[in-house]
Amino acid sequence: MEKIYVAVGNDLQEGFKTLEWALRKWLPADNPMIGGVVLVHVVRNVSNEFVYGPFGKFPASSVSDKMVEVLKKQLQDETESLLHKYIAFCGQVKAEVVKIEKYDEPIYKLLVDLISGLHMTKLVLDLTFIKATASSSSSSRKSRGVIRGSFYIHHHKPEFCELYIVCGGKLVHLREEDAEGVTEDDQGMMITAKMRDKRSFKGWLEKMMFPDSYRAPLPTNQLDDTPNKWEDHVQEIESYFQQLLSLKADEVSNRDDDTGSGQNNHTDSASLARDDPNSDMSAADKIETLKRRIEEAHQTIERKLTEAKIHAEGRLKAERAIRLCNQQIEDLGTCLKEERSSQASLQKDLEMEREQLQEVVTDTIESKRRLNSLAQVQIELSNKLRMSMLSKAQGEARLEKALLMRVELVREIEELRRQRDVLRRRIEFCKERDAIGMVTGLNEVKFGNREYTTENIRLATDNFSDRRRIKSARHQRNIYRGRIDHATTAIKICNLALEAFERKVRLLSQIRHPHVVAMVGFCRELKCIIFEYMHNGSLQDILNSSSKRSRDFMWHDRLRIAHEISLGLGFLHSAKPRPIIHGRLSPSNILLDHNLIAKLGGLGLLKCASENDVKSDIQAFGLVMLHLLTGSSCAGILHPAELFEEAREMDWGVLARVLDERAGEWPEGLAERFGEVAIRSISIGNNGPGDSRMAAVIEELGEMRREAEAHLAIRMTAEETSNLHGSDDLRGVPSGFLCPIFRDIMKNPHVAADGFSYELEAIQEWLWTGHGTSPMTNLRLDHKFLTPNHILRSLIRDWQSQRSDTMSLED
Repeated sequence: MEKIYVAVGNDLQEGFKTLEWALRKWLPADNPMIGGVVLVHVVRNVSNEFVYGPFGKFPASSVSDKMVEVLKKQLQDETESLLHKYIAFCGQVKAEVVKIEKYDEPIYKLLVDLISGLHMTKLVLDLTFIKATASSSSSSRKSRGVIRGSFYIHHHKPEFCELYIVCGGKLVHLREEDAEGVTEDDQGMMITAKMRDKRSFKGWLEKMMFPDSYRAPLPTNQLDDTPNKWEDHVQEIESYFQQLLSLKADEVSNRDDDTGSGQNNHTDSASLARDDPNSDMSAADKIETLKRRIEEAHQTIERKLTEAKIHAEGRLKAERAIRLCNQQIEDLGTCLKEERSSQASLQKDLEMEREQLQEVVTDTIESKRRLNSLAQVQIELSNKLRMSMLSKAQGEARLEKALLMRVELVREIEELRRQRDVLRRRIEFCKERDAIGMVTGLNEVKFGNREYTTENIRLATDNFSDRRRIKSARHQRNIYRGRIDHATTAIKICNLALEAFERKVRLLSQIRHPHVVAMVGFCRELKCIIFEYMHNGSLQDILNSSSKRSRDFMWHDRLRIAHEISLGLGFLHSAKPRPIIHGRLSPSNILLDHNLIAKLGGLGLLKCASENDVKSDIQAFGLVMLHLLTGSSCAGILHPAELFEEAREMDWGVLARVLDERAGEWPEGLAERFGEVAIRSISIGNNGPGDSRMAAVIEELGEMRREAEAHLAIRMTAEETSNLHGSDDLRGVPSGFLCPIFRDIMKNPHVAADGFSYELEAIQEWLWTGHGTSPMTNLRLDHKFLTPNHILRSLIRDWQSQRSDTMSLED
């Protein structure tokens, strides 16, 4: 909202009139565009050289320090009282105050600087504002200072500032041609001002009374260089004009009378003291004194005669000036009538003239542009070069700062990752410890796990609702998702005899390993076994999926999963007194939890009968490794022995062409070593070379995993410190714009029952794969309805648009 700046002086009545004019012009009750009034006032400070007292200005050295402080306090109280009266006059209009400290620099120069500093668009200037700060040596000099200051502000103010000069509640217009001031009355009529600039009056009188010596008026900054010849010609007329003005100003008249009375009293007192008849003088001295007094009286008479002659001449000149002024007033009245009569026709022609003027201006600009084209091109190129250099320097500074911030963020991220891994290990340890503690205290009849009732199972599965059935990519199983003891579990119904079921439960209760799906409990009546729930489904579901989750399944994740599977399989084969055979090892029986940790599920749990049973598990593990390497199953293409016999004979270039592109670029040599381990594992089943135990496979995969982690750490550091402006870089993306599942910017965000926003494709796949819990909180979802988040989608689009504009400007 725009504010009105009003500069007021120490004259309270004049200030009220100026404020009333401003409020009446800009602040009607229905004008919401004006934000209030700002009062600009000059504050006089008590300096170390002089102070202001009741009788004027006098040296500070003539009073004590205590008196200086008293005068300071008195001056501040007077200023605050004056400003409070101005604010109270504004009534309900919001009023602010800007104080200007008075220094040696002229106030009109300070005011011009203040206009630019505060960006004043509308300034109402009371003439008493400059008059109060002008030199107080003489009334004529003060008047010249007021007019000079007004013209200085008018010429040097910025173009955006509209200046209004008010005197006595009337608007004063400054004109350069005849330097006359005019005011506007309440009816909008133009009338002659009561107060004119003395410099303008002198120029007008000189033009009227001394046409031979007339000169064009000088600018404001050349007033001090005006020759003294003009002062000699018009001094008498100017003095008479000042006397006429003093008759209308009681304060100036009284001051002049007081000054004159003081001088006369001083002269009379001195004369009386010198000519006292009672003084002790001789007759000769008295005669000399009388002669001296006669001589002084004679001189006084001559001086008075001279002054009378001067006054008579001034009177003649004033009468002539009055006659000329009256004649000029009549002429101006006639011209005013003519102007009013022609104003209507001129208003009609104004639009046409403006159009013609615009055409002329356009032609002129085009002509100047053609004449100065080379110079303009050079200036533009110089400006562009300078701006480019400045932008380059700023960009380099921002880049350096961003690099430093990025390094610091990478360091913090690494520390947070380390802490996260430690917490995860602690959580896993606590889970295992709690599981072992739950086994303690249960008798042998219950096989070391908790036995649940039929009511518990039916309540956890909603009476075996199809909505709770866990679906896989290829077929449906009799496995349901349930919630028991505030935890999500997988409940499997076994088609076994009671004796076989109890034997399987007994065997499963003895198996505890981080990479084997743990049994939580069982139900004898329904022949159900309760396992821990694996949130990310099976390895086969991920490899066969075309979603974002499959695209993010990189080579290092596949290598890690292969190592974790080998650890679980090695644990089963190391069981005593005889190894435990999985018997069903395939990607569909390898399950992944919410952290993509691989665990063996669907165990056949056969006791080892011969060495060939162990080899069959190792051969199946080799097929799983090949599935991880190529991303597809080899079943139905070739017999495993034929396939790997042929693969062993081909070179690495042929094998590299069947790698899964979704896994990303493998480090040099690592994929080849991974494939060789898979070939050796399958060759074991055909009496090929290799150890019949898993120890060698586990050791080699562990070594490759450590190499992969070192390679990832190096590549991550390199990527984080380079290509800061890449199109695929998510640096600076607000976390709320990223999908918690895909970890990418959302295009179609939807709100789930947990209150979080997800990419529609991601949350739909999450729900369709049988998940009933939140991906963020792991708590059960109240419902599966999805609501479009239009606000978030609009914010993401605006952010992407702004980011594109910024990157295009930087390029």
